[in-house]
Amino acid sequence: MKKYDVIIIGAGPIGLACGLEAKSKGLDYLIIEKGCLVNSIYNYPVNMQFFSSSERLELDNIPFISTEKKPRRNEALEYYRRIAFHAELNIRLFETVMDVQKESNTFNIQTSKNSYTAQNVVIATGFYDLPNLMHIPGESLPKVSHYYNDPHYYAGMKVVVVGASNSSVDAALECYRKGADVTMVVRNDSIGETVKYWVKPDIENRIAEGSIAVFFNSCLSDIKEDCVIIETETETVTLENDFVLALTGYRPNFGFLKQLGIEIADEETQTPTYNKDTMETNIPNLYLAGVVCGGLNTHLWFIENSRVHAKQIIGHITTKG
Repeated sequence: MKKYDVIIIGAGPIGLACGLEAKSKGLDYLIIEKGCLVNSIYNYPVNMQFFSSSERLELDNIPFISTEKKPRRNEALEYYRRIAFHAELNIRLFETVMDVQKESNTFNIQTSKNSYTAQNVVIATGFYDLPNLMHIPGESLPKVSHYYNDPHYYAGMKVVVVGASNSSVDAALECYRKGADVTMVVRNDSIGETVKYWVKPDIENRIAEGSIAVFFNSCLSDIKEDCVIIETETETVTLENDFVLALTGYRPNFGFLKQLGIEIADEETQTPTYNKDTMETNIPNLYLAGVVCGGLNTHLWFIENSRVHAKQIIGHITTKG
């Protein structure tokens, strides 16, 4: 069986960056992705606009040209797809890594389709695949989604949006503007401070004028077919409802990291153990790249500040020979 110099798990922007760097250094590499190319970005809302400007999302100094200063989802898909195809990156899509075992100095990787061996492995799996659940009755009903895509689907419906982050605010505003009756349920006393600065006044004004209802310092306690139960500071409210968008955030697949033997440095934040200079974990030749490095603190790492991980990792691999 062929032995790769490095196998990269995840074909998001950072996985692609690692592939580009590995190719530039003459390494025999393979990128394995369980979904489509840049799967997380594909699953973003159709109208999503990045917080970052286009140049901060660039890979390998390849210009990212967008119609606005801050690009949108469809432009990012086009950009990263063109990079992958132009560079002829070695990628296996829709292939899930099931297990990684290390024997001596070799990693044995079993996927849903094949078996591989590699000298080094890079985990660049992001965090968008596993939502933070509310753990309340009715959360598994078909009317509940932890992902938001297109506001047209909710036109004319009574929609509850849980959360006050960028994704929650975008969903509330877009659904409202497509004719949905929107109510937000927010556990804190205000809209999140990290909401995009050009969006925050919009949601606050829509709340102030009564176009979008909101329950602050509140949470859902139950979801039923035709209503939701909201617990506020002073009362229990029953609200007629058609759909719930529980946009409560996401987290890395900690089970997979632990299965690989990666130690957790901080149990509270679930931050994995790795060398900040080389990105190597407690397991020699096993590396982390991108947002997965932050544990539950998924706000620490983004495309723009983790692109450098590719050079750190591949530089360490080539230095070791």
